[in-house]
Amino acid sequence: MRDLQNPLLPAGYDIAWSTITALTICLVVVALISLARSAKRLTSAQALGWTLVTLLLPVLGPIAWLSIGRRSASTERARQQT
Repeated sequence: MRDLQNPLLPAGYDIAWSTITALTICLVVVALISLARSAKRLTSAQALGWTLVTLLLPVLGPIAWLSIGRRSASTERARQQT
């Protein structure tokens, strides 16, 4: 029997991987924008480190920055102001 699937329509896994890739790119972009806005509160070494972590670990890096890094940067800034 011949397969009657239309070759122009993407398969389900193509749609799933495209969605996962788009979400990962969005997560990295959001994390980099947040990091750029917080760069004044960080030393240059910390900013470089977080940028490398975000870029080299595409899912874990941005999640780590958004959950841990932003909080530590804001508490460090509050500590410096007092």
